[in-house]
Amino acid sequence: MSPAYKRPESVLVVLHDGCGQALLLERVSPPGFWQSVTGSLEAGETPFATALREVAEETGIHLAPEALTDWHTQNEYEIYEHWRHRYAPGVTRNTEHVFSAVIPRRPVRTAPAEHRAQRWLPLAEAAQLAFSPSNREALLRLAAETESRLPEKLTASPALSHDTANK
Repeated sequence: MSPAYKRPESVLVVLHDGCGQALLLERVSPPGFWQSVTGSLEAGETPFATALREVAEETGIHLAPEALTDWHTQNEYEIYEHWRHRYAPGVTRNTEHVFSAVIPRRPVRTAPAEHRAQRWLPLAEAAQLAFSPSNREALLRLAAETESRLPEKLTASPALSHDTANK
């Protein structure tokens, strides 16, 4: 029997409050790896279905399909060398589909085996903390879009931040 390799196609789901704050999750391994919700497509699964599944698995939030926004954006990137063993021999690139959803700004139920902490941060700060370049780009794009539509007093207000670890 051959090993089950990951499919080199994934989703990135930026969860935000609609007012300039994004939720980031810190992976258990490696420590310091902050990200939005991510995950690989499973056999026969669409990117949209994967995004809904990953949000539920990583945060405990079961989004209604209409709450998920498909950005119709795909990023292709080189798979880090230390993660290539998860993919079939010779696979070096991954295609990532980008989504977002507005959720209430409160702590979420993370999967302890996958994430060690969570933070709500202003979008630009979240972009600085995000490990992956494509995650940073998505957060900065959302920051620019949010800033252009919010009244000045909202974008200039001090940010709330939650820093919680799994218990």
